[in-house]
Amino acid sequence: MHSRTLFRSASLAVAITLSLAAPAAFAAEPTPSAAATDAAVQRAAVAQGLYELAYSPSQNAVFVASSGGFGDDAGPAQVLRLDPTTLAVQQSIPLQRKAFGVVLDDANNRLYVGNTVDTSVTVVDTAQNKQVGIVQLMEKVTAPDGTSRYSHDLRELVVDGAANRLYVTGHSETGSVLFVVDTTTLQVVDTIAGLGNAKAPGLALDAAAKRVYASNLLGELVTVGTDTGKVEQRFAISAEQPMNIALAEDGKRLFVTDQGLEMIRTYQGNSIEGFTSRHPGQRVLVLDRTTGRELASIATDAGPLGILLDAPRKRLYVTNRQGGTVTAYDSDTYRAVGRWAVGTHPNSLALDKANNVLYVSIKNGESDPKGANESVARIAL
Repeated sequence: MHSRTLFRSASLAVAITLSLAAPAAFAAEPTPSAAATDAAVQRAAVAQGLYELAYSPSQNAVFVASSGGFGDDAGPAQVLRLDPTTLAVQQSIPLQRKAFGVVLDDANNRLYVGNTVDTSVTVVDTAQNKQVGIVQLMEKVTAPDGTSRYSHDLRELVVDGAANRLYVTGHSETGSVLFVVDTTTLQVVDTIAGLGNAKAPGLALDAAAKRVYASNLLGELVTVGTDTGKVEQRFAISAEQPMNIALAEDGKRLFVTDQGLEMIRTYQGNSIEGFTSRHPGQRVLVLDRTTGRELASIATDAGPLGILLDAPRKRLYVTNRQGGTVTAYDSDTYRAVGRWAVGTHPNSLALDKANNVLYVSIKNGESDPKGANESVARIAL
């Protein structure tokens, strides 16, 4: 069976999108030891349908995307500006489209918000706290049954503010792509094919080296040249479910979460010819970014997803969605150095480097009341 059939299941697509396009009903509940919030963690319920967040040093504020959720009781689509100390909502920035992934260009006071279900990006001015534009990445296509839909959905975004370029992954069973947007004109200037006939969850930018790195669920690491506009390298890696990516500043290493979700593993076994599972995941894989060679494997709690590197302090932070925890590691020795129970399903991370404070967006689980607000946590490191 062709590998693209792996991603035709709607339920699997929700799982792979990892709470960037739909509720988190697929996820297992956290273990009892992690179900309650750690006493050292400050947590505030903020709004429905929270997804990614960013910390702005210039504004001294946390910005978090809220889709509003789904269904008849859904709230408004918005970006919320939070006080970085109390997590109180300072301002709601209304959006025309549902908000999921985010990336911040702090030097230019721009927050780019992925509208996953609309295959577009909303541009927010963080100084004026308002929406200032929408970039439509592609138009709908007409299916054989006469209905119209987008052929690609979105996940991660990265930005090169100095070069005026935004990069966004677009997923499709017929071939994932990398959208390239000019941030001055807010126009798509290129659509680069070749990310694989599978979801491509991870995305990281090395602006100085003119390289974008993407992972896909065929177990590949794909390197795209931002100067050439094409795929430069493709490696089969030992991670079966490679998700989010962090790049070491030494220019050699790449850290990728290998999730180990049983639903994805089952579909891989049924749909990829010759597939044999060789690792249960639940780790961070350290790779040589030039060869794809495995350098180290770091065990994590269940369901690792978000990953963030604080290079000056040699700290690597990971959200473990099913474990309900955030874990910390020495980025040189790979030794575990911290663990915080944050409750339910921690999703994405942001760091206030000056004050050494970590922010975490937290999704609700099946046991939480339907339509309840989701949370942001603050961890003073």
